[in-house]
Amino acid sequence: MKKSIKIILYSVLSVILGCMVFFGVKAYDQAILYEKATTELVSYQDAGQQASLQLEKFAKSLLGDLYEDEQKINLDKIREKQTKAMLQAQENTIYFMVLLGVILILSLLGSLRTFTLFGSLSATVTLILGLITPILMVTIHKEVEYLGDIVLSFESKGVIGSIVKLYESGDIIVAIVILLFSVLVPGLKVLSLLFVSIFMESKFAHSIIKFFKMIGKWSMVDVFVVAVFLVYLTANKGDVSRAEVEVGLYFFLAYVIVSMFVSLSADKMLSANKSIY
Repeated sequence: MKKSIKIILYSVLSVILGCMVFFGVKAYDQAILYEKATTELVSYQDAGQQASLQLEKFAKSLLGDLYEDEQKINLDKIREKQTKAMLQAQENTIYFMVLLGVILILSLLGSLRTFTLFGSLSATVTLILGLITPILMVTIHKEVEYLGDIVLSFESKGVIGSIVKLYESGDIIVAIVILLFSVLVPGLKVLSLLFVSIFMESKFAHSIIKFFKMIGKWSMVDVFVVAVFLVYLTANKGDVSRAEVEVGLYFFLAYVIVSMFVSLSADKMLSANKSIY
């Protein structure tokens, strides 16, 4: 590839990567806003608040339009904020995924090294977002006579936060397994991909081929662990009324897919240049 074309391609890919990070951060912010709005909404559904709500409904039935239902007004505002945050989180996640696909496709126009470099950078960003963004929202509620729908328990779970909580609650083995296969191994994998793409010519890069292939063998373990993770979190609650998947899960799954393709690219790249040394 000519140097001028390579510079242009790298510049375009860098700009797209920056835009991808921008939409990723916005998706994260909106996901957190959705989590906060849902938490605020749930706070109105405990037994005390529902009792108060029933009294207000009774007062309104007696006074009619003379009674202003402030709680209902607040709930409507929170629901509007919640819906808006959810839609924007999903919208920004879609933009992120589209740009991620564009980076991978454009990288194919360059060399294996180009694909490995920008693929590993994209995988790193995607992994970070997958780890810090909420992936599951679990709500347990029950219909109580005279009070209505009462929320007994609510949690919005991300990978990092859940690891900490599992550890603190005494589920140390589960916490360690998730930490190992959902944080440490994926992090080590993307760092090794990034390293070999930058220092491809160095002898040290070729000396870690065996280690790199060993890490590659765990490509599907992170998917398996997240699947087990989700089942564990829902089953651990026993009576789950609702389990809602959040955008963080899509980031993590996107990382797994991208890292698999980049792993293949890096392996071919190193094998093609092995004869030099």
